[in-house]
Amino acid sequence: MKNIKSYLLLVLLLSSFKSWSQLIHRDLLQKTPQQEVDRALIKQGSFRPFPQTAEGWRGILADSMVNHLIKMGEKAIDYNFNNIPATTALDYVRNGNRSNYEKLSFEKRAKLQDLVMAEAVEGKGRFSDQIVNGVWSVCEESFWGVSAHLGIQKAGAGLPDVQDPVVDLFSAETGSLLAWTDYLVGSQLDKVSKLVRPRIAHEIDRRIFTPMVTAKYGWMGGGNPEVRLNNWAPWIASNYIAANLLVQKDETKRAQAIHIAMKIVDQYIDGLGVDGGCEEGPSYWGAAGGCVFDALNLLYDGTGGKVNIYADPFIQKMGSYIYKTHIAGRYFINVADAHATLTPDALMIYRFGKDISSKPMMGFGSWAYHQLSSHDAGIQRFFRSRYLYNLLADKECAAYPAAENLSDNVWYSDVQLMASRTKNGLFLASHAGNNGESHNHNDVGDFIVYADGEPVIIDVGSGTYTSKTFSQYRYTIWFNTSAYHNLPLINGKEQADGTKYTAANVQFVNKGSGSALNMDIAKAYPASAGIKAWNRDVALKKNKGITVTDRYEMNADLNSISQTFMTVCDADISQSGKIIFKTSNGKNVYLDYDAALWDANKEKIQLTTPEDQGIKESWNGRDIWRITLTGKFHDRVRTIVYQIYK
Repeated sequence: MKNIKSYLLLVLLLSSFKSWSQLIHRDLLQKTPQQEVDRALIKQGSFRPFPQTAEGWRGILADSMVNHLIKMGEKAIDYNFNNIPATTALDYVRNGNRSNYEKLSFEKRAKLQDLVMAEAVEGKGRFSDQIVNGVWSVCEESFWGVSAHLGIQKAGAGLPDVQDPVVDLFSAETGSLLAWTDYLVGSQLDKVSKLVRPRIAHEIDRRIFTPMVTAKYGWMGGGNPEVRLNNWAPWIASNYIAANLLVQKDETKRAQAIHIAMKIVDQYIDGLGVDGGCEEGPSYWGAAGGCVFDALNLLYDGTGGKVNIYADPFIQKMGSYIYKTHIAGRYFINVADAHATLTPDALMIYRFGKDISSKPMMGFGSWAYHQLSSHDAGIQRFFRSRYLYNLLADKECAAYPAAENLSDNVWYSDVQLMASRTKNGLFLASHAGNNGESHNHNDVGDFIVYADGEPVIIDVGSGTYTSKTFSQYRYTIWFNTSAYHNLPLINGKEQADGTKYTAANVQFVNKGSGSALNMDIAKAYPASAGIKAWNRDVALKKNKGITVTDRYEMNADLNSISQTFMTVCDADISQSGKIIFKTSNGKNVYLDYDAALWDANKEKIQLTTPEDQGIKESWNGRDIWRITLTGKFHDRVRTIVYQIYK
């Protein structure tokens, strides 16, 4: 029973909508009347967005990329496309592990993609048999999604019910992959057997097309057009568009599917705030705003440019989020489940910038391409349509002037996120918000500090997803709680989860000399903490440093108080009133506190649980430390100041 409850909560948390805020009805895609879309929609047999011959691809791609794609295919030519055991699916309900299933599923699809692209650019039939093996193996699977999402089906979690195919993120991904396989190497598949392509069409129809017309999934609003959707919506919709454009031969059904997808993407866009921010953080932007862009690419090409909203100011705001939240190198501002380090999809960012006529975004894409990406920059293991569009832009992006375009001041009012930099290399980010956001951590009022591009005071981020991650046990995982963010623990109470636990009186102040985020975080804590007001000011002076000021008033006795600072730096707390952080490049950053008020301690976080494994990867195996200041005072009213400087 406990596991079943976990799956139901997973569906609510991850796959469903949020009703706590109203939509802004932009309806950008639906501004093009349905009849005009129908008339403009290119027929299935005439939709040709990419080459279908090796000669066509070789005329576009650099020789080095062609050779790379062929080598990747050669590595997969002897791959064994095994079935995924039933017991591997059952791992999720038995011990909470979802990674074993995902490894097998994702690897099969990655190998198939490698084989398809190798055959597409070589064109000799050398990879055809193995492609058929891969296609047949995937078609024989009982479920195209992942074990963690089986709770969506009526039978609940465990093993898939083949009579109730459901559309999750990765079933949609699989449908798109097979559709592109049919498009790119269909003629070669026919030479192996005339039954392969009909099997692809049949499986996509029963697993994707039919359920999407009849079901009312939580991720698409449960039939309610007035609720906010999360990143599942554009991610699935973009794959749904691709599959329909490519393999749906019934033009009436094809047009109907395009309208369904346009409404889904519109509803997602309408749920975003006025500034186009991504509340799940930059590492989720690629699966959120990036997937909106994927859908826009396909709709534009599928209608001969009739559906075109690239110039809309809101789409431009949504795109710019990714470079405005960049700290330095691979570090990006991380909130909620976002990771601190990210290798951004440079080619997609460049293309997004080009389509919205943003030179800063194009420059950032080129910078990321040259500085952060590997040889196959932007070639994703997901987002199959994006993968192909990226290939077309490889040469162009490589030749475009690179510019990191670091933002001096950032404010996203919709997600209440600010960032600023000093002239001597300190970086500050802080946010307000509430504790019911998508992929939420209890972190209202948290802040991070970097120095010369290196982490000093950090948001730890999220770890490996297990059955606990999106269950009733989510906040038993330490890094999801406020006690392990840079926040106070008041009368032994942490922040609580839910949308009512929120910041109040939020104000961003930006002057030439610096910027600050002011907020009252009292309501983020349960009433039992006894807080009347807790005004936190997080401020940066361009020529000085960072000041964090807490002004509080209690409506009950203050029996205990502590303040946490999380870090991956070597930290010296031996000097009373001062914490000295030594960054990985050997430089010191100082935090001054009132030694008369606090005692300082530090502890090394022991990373031992299944969830902790992802934390190790995020921080490249570096030790994570929790520094705790324990209060020696019990005043009901007080002002506390922390000074951070180089």
